[in-house]
Amino acid sequence: MLSKLLLVGAGGFIGAILRYGISQWISKRTVSTLPVATLFVNLLGSFTLGLLTGLDLSNFSVLFLGTGILGAFTTFSTFKLESVQLRFKKNWKIFVLYTVLSYTLGIALAWTGFQLGGIFSS
Repeated sequence: MLSKLLLVGAGGFIGAILRYGISQWISKRTVSTLPVATLFVNLLGSFTLGLLTGLDLSNFSVLFLGTGILGAFTTFSTFKLESVQLRFKKNWKIFVLYTVLSYTLGIALAWTGFQLGGIFSS
């Protein structure tokens, strides 16, 4: 049990640092009311988690890569908070765009990653 907790924790440490670094890099290079950095990490994470799942990896790999790294890399709570902030600012077009892109592209990319993983695992 301890080794599993350490795997998830080590992966989470890496994932959180990656998200912070990528979000900072994107935020410094974009000027938009759309939360591009959060959208990017969540879409990339959706695809990558789908790919890892489709690859049918070992439990060790799933705990470290999926639960740890990607669990900390993606951020559902930030997405929700930014959505609420857009709604309070009455920025309706960006609110709808952000919500639709996050859900539809996230699901489509997770599905695509899963299908690609299945092809490569065969």
